Amino acid sequence: MAKEEQLEGSDVVSDLINFLNSSPTAFHAVVKVEVIGNEILNHNTENLIRVYEAKDEAKKLLKKAGFVQVSERDNWNLEAGKRYFFTRNYSTIVAFAIGKKYVPGNGCYIIGAHTDSPCLKLKPISKVTKGGYLEVGVQIYGGGLWHTWFDRDLTVAGRVIMREGKDAYSHKLVKIEEPIMRIPNLAIHLDRSVHDGFKVNTHNHLVPILATAIKAELNKVVAGNGPVDSEDYKEKSNKITNTDDSRHHSILLQLLATQLGCEPDDISDLELQACDTQPSTVAGAMKEFIFSGRLDNLCMSFCSLKALIDATASESTLEDETGVRMVALFDHEEIGSNSAQGAGSPVMFDALSRITNSFTSDPKLLQIAIQRSFLVSADMAHALHPNYMEKHEENHQPKLHGGLVIKHNANQRYATNAVTSFIFREIAANHNLPVQDFVIRNDMPCGSTIGPILASGVGIRTVDVGAPQLSMHSIREMSAVDDVKHSYEHFKAYFREVSQLDAKIIVDI
Repeated sequence: MAKEEQLEGSDVVSDLINFLNSSPTAFHAVVKVEVIGNEILNHNTENLIRVYEAKDEAKKLLKKAGFVQVSERDNWNLEAGKRYFFTRNYSTIVAFAIGKKYVPGNGCYIIGAHTDSPCLKLKPISKVTKGGYLEVGVQIYGGGLWHTWFDRDLTVAGRVIMREGKDAYSHKLVKIEEPIMRIPNLAIHLDRSVHDGFKVNTHNHLVPILATAIKAELNKVVAGNGPVDSEDYKEKSNKITNTDDSRHHSILLQLLATQLGCEPDDISDLELQACDTQPSTVAGAMKEFIFSGRLDNLCMSFCSLKALIDATASESTLEDETGVRMVALFDHEEIGSNSAQGAGSPVMFDALSRITNSFTSDPKLLQIAIQRSFLVSADMAHALHPNYMEKHEENHQPKLHGGLVIKHNANQRYATNAVTSFIFREIAANHNLPVQDFVIRNDMPCGSTIGPILASGVGIRTVDVGAPQLSMHSIREMSAVDDVKHSYEHFKAYFREVSQLDAKIIVDI
């Protein structure tokens, strides 16, 4: 490998680690997506310090990368050769670059992924007090390996609606950096049957401890700056002591208010989740692995995004493009995608429709554009586990470092077919990139992705792929450094070459 390629590969991995550490929730991932274009192009992180504090700053950074934000609430005036993006619910984002030779009816070449991961989300009334402890009531989101959440140093992150003045409100993201909660295991002395199988009652046992009731009563306010006997502290303490919110513990609201630079009474509503405080890292004896939460599916989200930006970095990269290059990152994949911002919503159809209709008033051209479009559904894949090798079909055992995995299922749990897999495989062959195949065992149920949802809902030809990983849906997952590089290079080549390759394949004529 050339020295330049090695350096670029290292940059991809370090950028991914930064992305993971900055994205504890889908909301934060979307903000990070907005600013990452400037970070990738200019390798400048100086202005990212306040990314959680000002969405406007994130917009400005993205505009420097050449992308213009459009709103679904407004009319779109799009131009060939330009780059755009829009968000929905601040947890789904669609970014696209229109080729200079684009004409209405031409296809969109898309990579779709998702921004959400299994987690514990705070209940609307999270205040729980029992046994002398203050606990935080949570709901389970998705199909997590919930036993991995025990004995982890947890915090909270998400978004809040803040009152600013008499009739003004703002939407802000927040993350408390330090660990403030924990779900402790039960001592073996009190449950000798644990070695027969650790069974989690998700209602009774998955309740993080925030504080003891006595300490919370003695310390109504978590000290901010300065000694607890200072006048500032006493004044603030008296104010918060009189604050009563029956839905959430006052100590939690104070921690959030301190992070946001407001008063607890200014927080009108919130949407938070528990998250691990241990940072993502490159690890292993040979520094070949990535240990992190949320690799499923922020790894694919990041690699597709970086590939799009680098494949459209200048006007010349779109000079000969006849189609539209697009990345769509959806929320709620882990719970079925049936929401206003999930892949089961009209987000994708709306994007294709509005792009086409910006250049023509002929409604027939949208149907033509859909049939000429192509989707790569990118969601992490199951690598062969050395301690559970019997769980994989004998001839389909994806390995770490082995490149992207093409997923197949005869019952359409994955949307891959011979044509779509050929296109994706041919691009890999043209660049000497490794590729693998996966089929689930016949005696095991098969998972699914946004691929079949979009293929059936919109009618787009689709291939399902993903980078191999271990510990999927654990609070800490594991993947390989080389597969991040392979994914990025494969996706970048896809954007640059798929329109020309697709034009050579005739199926329904």
